[in-house]
Amino acid sequence: MMKLILSILSFLILSFSFGQGSYQLAVLKYSGGGDYYANPTSVPNLVKFVNQQLNANINTEVPYVDVGSPLLFTYPFVHMTGHGNVVFSNVERENLRNYLIGGGFLHIDDNYGMDQYIRPELEKLFPNFDLVELPYDHPIFNQKYKFHGLPKIHEHDGERPQAFGIIIEGRLVLLYTYETDLGDGWEDITVHNNTQENHEKALKMGLNILQFVLINGGLE
Repeated sequence: MMKLILSILSFLILSFSFGQGSYQLAVLKYSGGGDYYANPTSVPNLVKFVNQQLNANINTEVPYVDVGSPLLFTYPFVHMTGHGNVVFSNVERENLRNYLIGGGFLHIDDNYGMDQYIRPELEKLFPNFDLVELPYDHPIFNQKYKFHGLPKIHEHDGERPQAFGIIIEGRLVLLYTYETDLGDGWEDITVHNNTQENHEKALKMGLNILQFVLINGGLE
């Protein structure tokens, strides 16, 4: 209960400062060989879109942060992407777990090829909490923009896009988006030859995620 209270208080502070430009987002740097640096324009583009649409003032500089670094705790929202292997050491795993339990949020977007590696790491990260699929009527899909589940941005294996989450004491602490590739959709439109429609869908869904996490506190 105390962890939940601390989480709520921390996100109330974030909500108050949402338009104040007092914090920034980051991209997670990890080991294992996966390209954590993929999609360099995606999160900066999302930040610009959110600032415009919600009259926010999030810092447009988006740094990388090591999963084991104490600096992780200075970012309320961290994005993770890549195509390949992901490995967390015990120290990194403990740091990330403490960050998430303490009020932080991690969005993992499979850039195609990450799924088989990230799932075992998440099981080790939270062995007592399941990665559950979020239903189409989850509030994350019903923020400023209305979606019936995740939009399909890239085909990948042609499967339906899915949103999975880890929920602790009523708060969504981690979101894993699969078979959608929101990050590719956020990138400069010429990078992946996205259509304008898919680019806008991806940005709008990204805004919903940020709004749900940073304004609503990620509370179910």
